[in-house]
Amino acid sequence: MATFDFTNADSYILNCSTLLTELPVMERAQAAKDAGFSQVEFWWPFDGNPRPTSAEVDEFVASLDNAGVELKGLNFWAGNMAGGDRGMVSIKGAEADFAANVDVVVEIGRRTGCRAFNALYGLRTEGQSPEEQDEVALENLKLAADAVASIDGTVLVEPVSGAEDYPLKRASDAAEVVQRVRAQGVVNIAVLADFFHMSINGDDVAAVIEADAAKFGHIQIADAAGRGAPGTGSLPLQDWINRSYELGYTGSIALEYKQDRETAFEWLTN
Repeated sequence: MATFDFTNADSYILNCSTLLTELPVMERAQAAKDAGFSQVEFWWPFDGNPRPTSAEVDEFVASLDNAGVELKGLNFWAGNMAGGDRGMVSIKGAEADFAANVDVVVEIGRRTGCRAFNALYGLRTEGQSPEEQDEVALENLKLAADAVASIDGTVLVEPVSGAEDYPLKRASDAAEVVQRVRAQGVVNIAVLADFFHMSINGDDVAAVIEADAAKFGHIQIADAAGRGAPGTGSLPLQDWINRSYELGYTGSIALEYKQDRETAFEWLTN
């Protein structure tokens, strides 16, 4: 696939945790469908709770089924995102909750067909050395990858902008973590290439694509500056997407930008 249908909503995965946020979480899948999307992804949808009840999981799965959309990506529990957390993978003391969350993620993946699971690394934390945190992360990522392997799933690791204490800022930082986990015999782990975060953090995105596009596990996009829809900033997103496919990327493209529902999809034609 050398080209991409850049303005067709059905070509994309819609991130329902950065978009449609005017609506309750359980109404967003239907809103995505109404906007022309058949594929969605979510950050952890249970209000920072790593152990939702069976009824809560049933409600989430039903919201997808009733809307007739496919869940293509899901984040593991990432702590209290609204309060500033950016993942629990590397947080010493959160291992039991993370392990319990992995079990829930696998259940959701089994029921929905979702196979891509994003594991936010977590912030550097006072009282925990970077070495300690990296060891915890290695163990948690291996645990997660081994678990989702049972449903042919892949764990994703991404660079993130906007959080000074988040240690994975460049694509190479995420790739280094992936390599450490792979050295433990894990094969189902890959870099999530978020072109917005990479650009904001100073990566030469075009160069990263040239070197590593075929290894990307997933691509997310937003324009910069501002993290709005494609065309609201200056990033050559269409060129980067097409080049990624030309070089062997075989996954999907997810829209993880932030914009009011009224104008969020004006750039698309169905």
